[in-house]
Amino acid sequence: MIQFLRSSARVALLGMGLLAGTATTASAQLGIGRPVGRQIADAIIVKVDNQIVLRSDLEIAYAQQVAQAQGKPLPPDLRCKILQSIVLNKLMLAKAETDSVVVEDSQVKNELDRRMAYFVQQIGSEKKLEEYYNKPIKQLKDDLRPQVKEQLIQQKMQETIAGKVAVTPREVRQYFSRIPKDSLPYFSTEVEVGQIIKLAQVNPKAKEETIAKLNDIRARIQAGESFETLAKQYSEDPGSGAQGGYLGFFKRKELVPQYEAAALKLEPGQMSPIVESQFGFHLIQLIERKGDSYSTRHILLKPATGGSDVNEAANQLTKLRRRILADSITFAKAAKDNSDDKTSSGNGGLLANRQDGGSYLPLDKLDPAIFFTIDTMKVGSITPPLPYRTDDGKDAMRIIWLKSNTPPHQANLKDDYQKIAQAALNEKKNKALDEWFLKNRGSVYLEADPQYADCKLLDAVN
Repeated sequence: MIQFLRSSARVALLGMGLLAGTATTASAQLGIGRPVGRQIADAIIVKVDNQIVLRSDLEIAYAQQVAQAQGKPLPPDLRCKILQSIVLNKLMLAKAETDSVVVEDSQVKNELDRRMAYFVQQIGSEKKLEEYYNKPIKQLKDDLRPQVKEQLIQQKMQETIAGKVAVTPREVRQYFSRIPKDSLPYFSTEVEVGQIIKLAQVNPKAKEETIAKLNDIRARIQAGESFETLAKQYSEDPGSGAQGGYLGFFKRKELVPQYEAAALKLEPGQMSPIVESQFGFHLIQLIERKGDSYSTRHILLKPATGGSDVNEAANQLTKLRRRILADSITFAKAAKDNSDDKTSSGNGGLLANRQDGGSYLPLDKLDPAIFFTIDTMKVGSITPPLPYRTDDGKDAMRIIWLKSNTPPHQANLKDDYQKIAQAALNEKKNKALDEWFLKNRGSVYLEADPQYADCKLLDAVN
C-alpha cells in the first residue's frame, strides 16, 4: 500500500461510517446489516471491558479497505492492523464510560439525518432506500442510532487525545522527503468546484393555499375522521406518511423548535393548530409522554414553488455572477454571504472531498450532473444559473465555478501540498494515539480469541 496514503488509515478507521462513501455497498456504508450477498459466521472475538468486537466488525472493515485499495497490493497483516484500530476504538469507548464522556442527543440526531440524507441522495429516494432494507426510514435510524452514538463518542475522545496536534511546513517537507520515490502515488485528474445555491422562496399565495388545505384536513379530523388515515392520504413526509404520520419517541431538542414547542403544549390525543417550520406546515397530534421523551404523529404539507419563484432565485444568482466576473466580489465571499447551502458556503462555496475533507475532487468520483457541467468549462469560468433540487426535495437554482483542473501527475509538494500535509498530520495524530494507547492499555480488561494472538492487540497500534 502506498505509504503516505497508509498513514491516514488509522484515523479513517477511527471514524469509520461517519464519512459516507467509503464502503463497497450501501449496506456497509450505512452501517445497518451486512453487505448484500455476504454471509459472515458471527462471534465475539475481542472483549475490552464491557465493549465487544464481533468477527463481522472486522470482516466488513477489511472488505471496505480492500475495496478502497482498488487492486493495489495490501499489507499481509492488514486484518491485524484493522483489528488493532478497532480495539483502540473500544478502549476509547471504555475510557469514555469511566471518564463520563458523552455526546448530546441532538448531535446524534444531526449525524443520523446527515447520513440518511446522503444515502437517500445516492439511492434516489426515501422510498427506494426503504425498499432496499425493507424498513421505514424511522426504523433504519433507530437501528443505526447506537452505532452513530459510539462513533461520535470515539470521535470526541480522539479529539481530546489528538485534536491539538498540528504540523509545520517544515514537518510536511520532512514527511514527504521520507517517501521513497517509487512509492509516490499517481493522481488522476482532480478538480476544485464551487457552487452557490439559492432556494426558490415560496410566494404568499402558495402558503395561503397550503394553510387552507391543511385547515380543511384539520376540520375533517375534528369531525371524526382518522388522523392516521388522512396522514397516509395527504402527508408529504415520505418517512412518516405511510406510517399514518407516526414519528415515534424523541427527546427535547431533537426536533425543530417550532414542532417541539407546539407538541409539548398538547395533552395526549390532542391536535395542534397549524404549525410552520423549515419543512413546511404541520398538524401535530401528541400520542404519549415518557419522562423527557414524547411521541407524536403529524401531517406535513409543503407549499409548492412556481416558475416565478425559481426565476427570482435565478435573477439573484445572475446579478451575483456578474459581480463575481467583474471582480467586485470574490466567489468565496459571495458564497459565504449568499448561498443557501450551509455545507459548502462556509468553505467558500467549494465542495468537499468526503474522503479527506479537502477541496480536490477526483474527476471520476464527481456527481454526474457536475461532471457533465464542468466537462467543457475553462478554469475560472462560472455557469449561468442552473436548475437544482436539494436533498430534501426543494426547488432551487445554482451557479457552478470551476476553480482548478489538475491533470494526472505523480505526487509533488507544489500540486499536492494539502494532501501531503493531511497525511503528515494523520501520522502525527497516530503517534499521539499510540502513546495514549500505551499509557491506558493497562487500565482495562482485554480478552481476545486465540486466533488473533499474533495481532499483539496490547502492543502499540502501528
